[in-house]
Amino acid sequence: MAPKDLKIKREDRSAVEDYLKKAADNYDQMLSAIRSDNYNAAGTLALQCAISSADAVCVFEKGVRSISQDHLDLCDLVDSLPLGEAKEKGRSLRKVIAKKNLIQYERRNIHQSEALEVVKIVARFYQWVREQVR
Repeated sequence: MAPKDLKIKREDRSAVEDYLKKAADNYDQMLSAIRSDNYNAAGTLALQCAISSADAVCVFEKGVRSISQDHLDLCDLVDSLPLGEAKEKGRSLRKVIAKKNLIQYERRNIHQSEALEVVKIVARFYQWVREQVR
């Protein structure tokens, strides 16, 4: 099976700081939302933090970011990074992206346990990205 072509856009490395700023803003507000028992907001902010974090590390390492409508393609891009933990982090990101529909589009509210799980995964992913782009 041939690898699929990822829809990507070239980005200058100077964009890393912009993506990190977005990730940091969403990270801080995600933690605030979880402390306030605002699980729907925590989930949405976690998703945004994860996506901006992934964009930052992809631009840093490869000078590209995903522009695909399918956010799972972003996971594939993270998997392809020349970093020791990239495949593991791609799997973590995939777990978060898989909850996007539940978090943002389904009728029911996010349960505390779901929000805590997503926040934990995203916090680890965000910290890993920050370590990579130092």
